[in-house]
Amino acid sequence: MRRDVFQALADPTRRAILLLLASQAMTPNAIAEEFHTSRQAVSKHIQMLTECELVSQEQQGREIYYSLEIKKMKEIDKWLEQFKKIWENRFDQLDNVLLTLKKNKK
Repeated sequence: MRRDVFQALADPTRRAILLLLASQAMTPNAIAEEFHTSRQAVSKHIQMLTECELVSQEQQGREIYYSLEIKKMKEIDKWLEQFKKIWENRFDQLDNVLLTLKKNKK
C-alpha cells in the first residue's frame, strides 16, 4: 500500500528519522536508540516512510540499513518551491509598502 508522502511528513517522529538518515544510513535498532519509544513503534514509522518512498532499505549481511531517498526529497522540494516563490513575492510587496510608508513619514 503506497501512502501519501505528506501524511508521512506530518508526524514529528518521522521527520526526526528523516533528519537522522540525512547524514548516514542506519539500522532500525540504531534509529530506535535515538527515541524514547519502542523499537516496534519506530519500525512502524520506518515502514510508512518506506511505503512513501522517502527511505530505502539495503541488506548488508544480517543487517538492514535504511537511507534517505534524495530523489523523493527533491520532488517534495520542487513542489514546495512554487509556494516559496509566492511567499517571497508577497514579502517583497510588503517590503515595498513598508518602505513607501517610511518615506512618506519623513
